Order: sequence, then C-alpha cells, then structure tokens
Amino acid sequence: MELILYFQLTRHFGYKLYAPEGRNTGNSRKGKTKKKLIGDVGELPIETPRDRGDSFKPKIVRKGQTRFEGFDEKILSLYARGMTVREIQGHLEEIYEVDVSPELISHETQEVIEEVREWQNRPLEAVYPFLTWTP
Repeated sequence: MELILYFQLTRHFGYKLYAPEGRNTGNSRKGKTKKKLIGDVGELPIETPRDRGDSFKPKIVRKGQTRFEGFDEKILSLYARGMTVREIQGHLEEIYEVDVSPELISHETQEVIEEVREWQNRPLEAVYPFLTWTP
C-alpha cells in the first residue's frame, strides 16, 4: 500500500525521490505519517507520505480516512476467480503490501462456502427453457 502511495506522490511532484529537479521548488517530500485503517478484517497499519506544501491528495487512502471498506469483497473476488488461499495472500501482499494471514482469508471464504453449498444442493426445476439463435 505504501508503495502505491509513494508512486502517487512521485507522479504529483513529477520527479523521483532525491532527484535534483526537486531542489528549491518550494514544495518537497516531508516524511511519512503512520496511521491505522480499520477494515472488515481488522486494523491495517500504513504509512502515508507527506509534502511540505500540503498539496498532495492521495487517491487510494485519502487524508483523514480511517476505514478501508470492501477489503473482504476483494478477497472473495479473488477466491471466486479460482485463486488459492496462498495465492490470495501473495497477491494482497504484492498489491497492498499487507501481510494477511491464511487463516483470515480462509475465514472470509468459509462464510461464502455455506452459501455456495446451499446453491449447489438446491432442488432443480423439472423443466428449463432453452433458446437458440441463428444469425
């Protein structure tokens, strides 16, 4: 997650960290701020970059944002696409730089499995309509 925010700040300034183009511009990087996002899966500690002129507006985690909602939906989406628990764990670590335990991912997917089993064991209709189309 921090890496994504770093790239957003680099794009905002138009130059990389420690690049000579940034000297004497009036606005520059000013370290990081630690914060915790509260999400569906618990607390997520992150560091957001800051700038001296306070003109940087992060897109993924906005200033003042304390909740990161929809994280469990992302896990379920990856699971629905056929990814294993370990693959989901690696993907979340790569994209969001967050270390999510396999147990947490399993817990999230277990809730859906009950619904899937109900759907799989539902009574079938006696007749299903079938339409064909020929251009």
